[in-house]
Amino acid sequence: MNSTAPGQANGDVTETDEQFRARLRAFLDEHRPGRRPRRAEDRLSWQKDWLATLFDSGFAGPSWPRRYGGMELGFARQVIYQEEYNRARVPGPLGTGLGIAAPTIIKYGTDEQKDRFLRPMLRGDSVWAQGYSEPGAGSDLPALRTTARREGGGPDDPDAYYVVDGQKVWNSAADIADILFTLVRTGPPGSRQDGISYLLIDAHAPGVTVRPLRDLTGDAHFCEIFFSDVRVPVANRIGAENGGWPLVRTSLGHERAAGAMNQAALYRRVLDELIELAHERGATADPLIRDRLAEFEMRVRIMRLTGMRTISDILAKGEPGPASSTSRLFIVTFEQELHEFAVDLLGCYGILDRHDPHAVQRGRWVWGFLRTRASTIGAGTAEIQRNTIAEQVLGLPRDPAMPSTGRS
Repeated sequence: MNSTAPGQANGDVTETDEQFRARLRAFLDEHRPGRRPRRAEDRLSWQKDWLATLFDSGFAGPSWPRRYGGMELGFARQVIYQEEYNRARVPGPLGTGLGIAAPTIIKYGTDEQKDRFLRPMLRGDSVWAQGYSEPGAGSDLPALRTTARREGGGPDDPDAYYVVDGQKVWNSAADIADILFTLVRTGPPGSRQDGISYLLIDAHAPGVTVRPLRDLTGDAHFCEIFFSDVRVPVANRIGAENGGWPLVRTSLGHERAAGAMNQAALYRRVLDELIELAHERGATADPLIRDRLAEFEMRVRIMRLTGMRTISDILAKGEPGPASSTSRLFIVTFEQELHEFAVDLLGCYGILDRHDPHAVQRGRWVWGFLRTRASTIGAGTAEIQRNTIAEQVLGLPRDPAMPSTGRS
């Protein structure tokens, strides 16, 4: 493994962008971790080893501050990083902490919390999962009912703790998580966004139960989490008690922005593979097929430009802002339509799943079609994204049918 110290991979100030691209590409090609293991437990170790290799070699966290092991790259090199990373087809991040919890902790956490949590998260030593949505509080997140009752001392007592009770649902990676970044109600019932706090909960603590939820693909991409008298140190609260809502808005904004450039690079490759599939099936002689592929080409390019704009906004303002909802809505509708087209292109083979020996390309397009059915639900439904765009980007009047969430 490369012995370069974390942060050193940025190169010297005289390095050009193309020299950086070449050096990053060479590193990724040289250290590619091999084929993805079949067994889930082997895959977890395989992915953790890769994240540790990135971190130890100074190629982790392109946007993160160097203090926490990141590269602290400028705009152009963050774009290059995402393009080369997806080209190399190496494992992505584990859990949902890197793009969502980390920016929140960097902005709102204490120095002790930053030093304690950030580097292990980036290196893959601890896996994080989000605990926001509940059975009765998905799109209307301020209606959440998971409670955190404070016990064990006064405001400055280091032994004080919260007792957490409730349920969360649709949690990605909770089954492999070590830490759950969670929204809880510390205020009275009915306090909505004014009574929410942001807690980091040990996923292995007594009273935490995680149950995988199997979806249309046959896999378990989501989980539900149950909390029963779970003790959480007050030191694990990010921000002020009952002051979690501004943190939520930061988290959700970064969640919607985090995938923008990554998805653009990913779907550049996926579209190229779809075009190859159309050629293999002799479909490109059809002008309607060509028109649709040209439309997807334009949308992938727009996706890339939108991702670049999002990174630029974060670098300039520290926040992606409400425009991140525009990017998120564009991506999720695109990936649904692309996979719908792919399944139509397969004809009768589009009904075969990946376990059928006659499935085209091991059923990857059918699996993608089923997986993306949930795209317009996760990270805020498409309806919520449209409301955010209408109210906070276009300046239209608030939808009177929607509960007020308060604007920070």
